[in-house]
Amino acid sequence: MILLDKPYVSQFLIDTIRREGFPVVDTGIAGAAGLRGDPLLIDEARAVHLARSSHNLAIYTNSENSIGWIAKHLADTGLPEKIELFKNKVKFRELIKPLYPGFYFREVARDQLAALAVEEIPMPFIIKPSAGFFSMGVRKVSNAGEWPQALAAIEAGMRSAEGLYPKEVLSTSSFIIEQCIEGEEYAFDAYFDAHGEPVILNIYKHLFSSDEDVSDRVYVSSKEIIEENINPFSTFLAAIGTLAEVRNFPVHVELRRSGNGRLTPIEINPMRFGGWCTTADATFLAYGFNPYVYYFRQQRPDWKTLLQNRGGKLYGLVVLDNSTGVAETDITAFDYQGLLSFFRKPLELRKIDHREYPLFGFLFTETDAQDAAELERILQSDLSEFIM
Repeated sequence: MILLDKPYVSQFLIDTIRREGFPVVDTGIAGAAGLRGDPLLIDEARAVHLARSSHNLAIYTNSENSIGWIAKHLADTGLPEKIELFKNKVKFRELIKPLYPGFYFREVARDQLAALAVEEIPMPFIIKPSAGFFSMGVRKVSNAGEWPQALAAIEAGMRSAEGLYPKEVLSTSSFIIEQCIEGEEYAFDAYFDAHGEPVILNIYKHLFSSDEDVSDRVYVSSKEIIEENINPFSTFLAAIGTLAEVRNFPVHVELRRSGNGRLTPIEINPMRFGGWCTTADATFLAYGFNPYVYYFRQQRPDWKTLLQNRGGKLYGLVVLDNSTGVAETDITAFDYQGLLSFFRKPLELRKIDHREYPLFGFLFTETDAQDAAELERILQSDLSEFIM
């Protein structure tokens, strides 16, 4: 069954639900998303009964906002504890200690950050909320001199983010400080099947504008990226699954791969694929199969067939976050047509109300490898040329 919640439910997901007949919990958000009165809706009592009476019922949430519902209604199923293993970044680091025994991390309460003896922490380090989302509150600190500025930015960011997401999604009460993870960064969607075996549904490489960049602006997938990483990523995820002992469990994984092939997780987000219905929907546009269906039907991508005739193509996911430095209230409009002129083959544009959430939307693209400069151009842009 599926739990739908804010901030965004894509039309592609709604169409998939209707076509495949996937039951959706009637929490109210489903109706607002376009399923009001739909026969696929099941009331909350029925949903709770199904989850409690079924062994490892396959559940999918499009948003971590639904974690609160699961914690409240499914407390005796063991699922909330599995979710917490991944969602809480401190607990996650504790979980994988046997695989990364020398990895440095510590938890610090928000009200203790100002008194932190930062010079005693190995540099450089990353600081971020213990429960976070969408790079909110994430900062890299390379030396003690950067700490005051980082602390001020964290406080400002947390104040502006409070109220946007439930506490289960973004918590401002504590932070995790951890060593910087070196290497190229990747994100991918996967699920653990009914036997606990991992199934990878896509792989995206996260591009950055500089060494200090921690934003989510551009991700790309390609035949070459998938072929190079599918086997080691599957082995990596199997090791995590063995520790967590999860079944019928969708995840969105972020990790780094060092020059010698060492894989180190940044975080693993539970019960969903990429947030805002991004990576799963983009995978359909790029490779022609539906990750939601593959999860519920326990199917595995036939990558050898899927990747035929896709050599030399880059499939981009562009996150149009507000990096302009201008407050959302001072922006009257965004020039989406001007944005589209950047790209030879935009696949889908999703507009978001920047006054409700601090971003303008998402863009899915197809780019010939020789035209990769168009992705570099948007990566380097602060988007100020598009605001009015």
